Amino acid sequence: MPSRDVRPSSPVAPRRALRWDLFCRVVDNFGDIGICWRLASQLAALGDTVRLVADDRAALAWMAPGHESLAPRLVVHRWPAAGEALPGPPAEVVVEAFGCDPPAAFVQAMRAADPVWINLEYLSAEPYVERSHGLPSPRADGLRKWFFYPGFTARTGGLLREPGLLAQRQAFDRDAWLASRGWPRREGERLVSLFCYADAPVPALLSALAAEPTLLLATPGPARHLADVAAGAGTLPATVRVAALPWLAQADFDRVLWSADLNIVRGEDSLVRALWAGAAFLWQLYPQHDGAHAAKLQAFVDWLSPPAGVAGSLAWWNGLAAAPEALPAPGPWQAAARAARARLLAQEDLVTQLRRFVLARLHRESPPG
Repeated sequence: MPSRDVRPSSPVAPRRALRWDLFCRVVDNFGDIGICWRLASQLAALGDTVRLVADDRAALAWMAPGHESLAPRLVVHRWPAAGEALPGPPAEVVVEAFGCDPPAAFVQAMRAADPVWINLEYLSAEPYVERSHGLPSPRADGLRKWFFYPGFTARTGGLLREPGLLAQRQAFDRDAWLASRGWPRREGERLVSLFCYADAPVPALLSALAAEPTLLLATPGPARHLADVAAGAGTLPATVRVAALPWLAQADFDRVLWSADLNIVRGEDSLVRALWAGAAFLWQLYPQHDGAHAAKLQAFVDWLSPPAGVAGSLAWWNGLAAAPEALPAPGPWQAAARAARARLLAQEDLVTQLRRFVLARLHRESPPG
């Protein structure tokens, strides 16, 4: 169990290059590897050296094309087989994403290296995040793991945000970019992006979108499948056009979100990118059999403070309420999204906070002299 670190704080050394080992297991979606790649590439861009160890690297082919060119600053390594050792000693910082547990042989090597060991946790607005962020968990083998929680408030680790991201967003020309990709928007047409799980109530969404001309940008997987099913069944409204998107690099997925008037996203990584986009959005949480996603959604709604109708629409989209008669008015919805973005921009990003957290512990735990 985590315990409070009561040692006094010490001055943090000026920024220096750090060496990181980042472990990622891909469970059943692409959010885990997507978050880890964003973290690894941002650290490398700051001059750090990162070894990303993943048990499934296939998605990087489309998510981060050309990632091999970042070596030796950033190297992607396959997850070692049982009993197999990674080449070289552990880095000075070891990050396990979402409690994935580094390989046992690597943990054994960590006992001699004594790195700063970080458990990068899941994103939530629930109160336990502020209570648990930054706590250490001592182990019987002498190692200690630190819990680092991303979050939406100043008492958390913040969110991933690249330097200059909002300047790129403001300079973006959506119609030119859409035309260059072969998805031109017609005059007066609303643009909606759709990235969802298989249990999303897409038929009801399509009915709600039918009130005005809409171009629906459907991502690969369940979103595109459900749109294709509706088209095949003749239930796709005449006012709704569907553009079937390919697998997109992370930068191009951001541009999809920047283009849309309404972004429908799922999981953690795309929620954060939708927040930076600053448009109206619906968020589908990863559904949990024990219903824990209901409390997680409510905590997020409490933080968001959305206008009338948005909370009900979020509950409906997550299977927790009946379908609304209509989608909320777009103006107040977008204003709430931009207000939330402004609050987040007033906080430091996750990489800045994580590096400071690590440097403080390296400085504190270094032997004198």
